[in-house]
Amino acid sequence: MSNNLMIRGRCFQWGQQTYLMGVLNVTPDSFSDGGEFNTTNRAVAQAQALVAAGADIIDVGGQSTRPGAEQISLAKELERVLPVVQALRSEITIPISVDTTRADVAKASVNAGADLINDISGGTFDSQMLPTVARLGVPIVLMHIRGNPQNMQQQTDYQDLITQIYNFLAQQIAAATAVGIDQQKIIIDPGIGFAKNYEQNLEIFRRLRSLKALNCPILVGPSRKSFIGRILNQPDAKARVWGTAAACSAAIFNGADILRVHDVKEMRDVSLVTDAIYRH
Repeated sequence: MSNNLMIRGRCFQWGQQTYLMGVLNVTPDSFSDGGEFNTTNRAVAQAQALVAAGADIIDVGGQSTRPGAEQISLAKELERVLPVVQALRSEITIPISVDTTRADVAKASVNAGADLINDISGGTFDSQMLPTVARLGVPIVLMHIRGNPQNMQQQTDYQDLITQIYNFLAQQIAAATAVGIDQQKIIIDPGIGFAKNYEQNLEIFRRLRSLKALNCPILVGPSRKSFIGRILNQPDAKARVWGTAAACSAAIFNGADILRVHDVKEMRDVSLVTDAIYRH
């Protein structure tokens, strides 16, 4: 794995520190903040707040991927995402990621100023995603999933969870590089909460380091998720900040390079202290 990746003039030095990807859902129905930032002005204000809090990347998503979320049309996803990306590009200097499984959204977003693509399907929902990203020359996050958000929670019957995640990601890395994506621009994500039950989510944290053999930076997205709610007996996703902090610290100790989080200010403190203990 290369130790450095340049994105919009910023050098991400893997292994030297933990980077934070701030979540910006421009949707009416995301699980913890749906409807809060689904106008361009509110989205820009939230992105600026995330940057001020210490985000290294802003991840814009126009399609909710919570369990059971309805699939929206391509036109609706473009309508939600593009004005926000265009507005953000003139307001913030840090890299902008777009969370999408559609090649057309990826292409339009990069043309509007986005810098990387975050695909929860690992490039499997749209056969044109990987070739499109190769042509665009941008980095991509490949995440593990089974099924889709509508049915994924019925697909948790693994024989060997970590081996199957590893094999899926290895297959998608190979598919990506085969169509021309530079391996140094591939980031992997084990997919916390995506076709994983409670025990499986915990196992991913314990065995995360085994994914290091894939030689790609690892992104983990534990923020406010239901496994934390179960442990804390906390149904309110926004009240899971301390639980998210513990999960983020565990992820760093077990090899995570990027954390995808809602509560950037708090997780910046967590990552700084964990990095000081673990990395330095």
